[in-house]
Amino acid sequence: MTRKFSSYGPIDIDQHYYAPRQNLIEQAYQQIVGEQPLKGGHYITIWAPRQRGKTWLLQQVMQRIRTAATFEVAILTLQSLKGMNSAEAVLAEFRQLLAEWFRRDFPPMTQWAELQGLFTPTHFSRPLILILDEFDTLNDELIADFVGQLRSMYTKRVNELDKPTSEKSNLLHGVALIGMRAALGVENDKGSPFNVQRGLHVPNLTLNEVLGMFQWYEQESGQQFELGVIERIFYETQGQPGLVSWLGELLTETYNRQQPTISMTDFEVMYRAALNRLPNNNILNIISKAKQEPYKAVVLTLFETQRKTKFNYDNPLLNFLYLNGVIDYESNNLDNDLVRFPSPFVQKQLFNYFSNELFSNLAQPYNPFEDLSDTITETSLYLKPLLKRHENYLQLHHERLLHQAPRRVMDLKVYEAVYHFNLYMYLMLFLQPFAARVVPEFPTGNGKVDLLIEYQGQRYALELKSFATHYEHQKDLKQAAAYAHSLGLTEITLVMFVEAVDDRNQAKYETEYTDPITQVKVIPVFVTTGE
Repeated sequence: MTRKFSSYGPIDIDQHYYAPRQNLIEQAYQQIVGEQPLKGGHYITIWAPRQRGKTWLLQQVMQRIRTAATFEVAILTLQSLKGMNSAEAVLAEFRQLLAEWFRRDFPPMTQWAELQGLFTPTHFSRPLILILDEFDTLNDELIADFVGQLRSMYTKRVNELDKPTSEKSNLLHGVALIGMRAALGVENDKGSPFNVQRGLHVPNLTLNEVLGMFQWYEQESGQQFELGVIERIFYETQGQPGLVSWLGELLTETYNRQQPTISMTDFEVMYRAALNRLPNNNILNIISKAKQEPYKAVVLTLFETQRKTKFNYDNPLLNFLYLNGVIDYESNNLDNDLVRFPSPFVQKQLFNYFSNELFSNLAQPYNPFEDLSDTITETSLYLKPLLKRHENYLQLHHERLLHQAPRRVMDLKVYEAVYHFNLYMYLMLFLQPFAARVVPEFPTGNGKVDLLIEYQGQRYALELKSFATHYEHQKDLKQAAAYAHSLGLTEITLVMFVEAVDDRNQAKYETEYTDPITQVKVIPVFVTTGE
């Protein structure tokens, strides 16, 4: 039986393609069991954004622990505790989960302190390793109370230095708490009650791991991937396990033409469907979090092309967005980690969502009787006149377009990203009758926006920026030339949004630039917003 790609919960290693991740499993195993198991294990947290494979990882650890027959082990999913607000309710449900797992009875508990007597030789014959999945389903106060008891038990075990792990007063050898917030006490005003724990972060898949999964498919199915397809999947998802498997499923099942080779064209057809019309729970969850205030303001700021945001895990807004998969971070230098979007696929989905939210009902972009030959013909597209038409459109409909547009708190100005969204939707509307295709691209993941237009077999590129300073402008020209060169283009238009510009500076900064190395021509064009 040929395996399948699956993105619906933890994978089954007998039915699905997966990355073995042996090093990560070994690391988790060693942390929870302990370097010297006879002396005791550790209490650890397993944390990462959604769909990183946290549960699957601990399932593999549990199987390894079972083979040794040294410990009793349980993996309990605490989803049923969601919404509970009292210790009595949580303890009653927790007792029931234990009873169902071990098929034995446990005494009722109504107070947190009674948890101390649960993991004793009275109820367990061997040291216990407890894995609690979705632990952060609990509210912050209950998390603090629960892990406070775990800390107390851990401390007692550590103090019993003269006893092996099987003879200590409680037999809770090791604990793994799985969650997004990781129960680290980030949002607990009293500080972390579980500061005895070690943390294990689950990263995205590497390029080699993604290659391994798809090469496995090639071996089993006999169907090959055209050069570059697998690398493109990795690039668009940055190795996020859930999205990798989802795109793999679509490409090998839903959009598989059953040809000997899955081509780049097949990928593009599938990818366009994934972006525009196929629901994905992971993406729907990301959008649901990104559109909430106060998080929406942070996300819109991240679309700015000049300013960068420093990543700080202690910032509750960034922490929330990171653990829900809306953002990621990258190391800039030894001093700063910078916030970025987690992948081009996620950034495109967010860009499309906000564009449609704000500008899904634009007015007609031109008069039906208007002569458009200065802008578009049957064979060619002229970007500068097109951008000037957009500028006029923006000025004419300014009040209506921006009446409800989100604004920055510090100066009440419209977010830079709003103008990018508007230009994208305007171009879509303007070019739709001519069968031209407008595609947003995000080559760096950190706010940089490019629009690619495909028309009559030709490709046109626009790089969007907000004009800041002369120094930044010089950098923008070189970056635009480098990007166009990477696309195999000899020309690119640099779109510079600015509130206003006088004739002298417009003439100065709209001067065409030719890169001395690549010979790519950059055509700067101002678009005044009139704000």
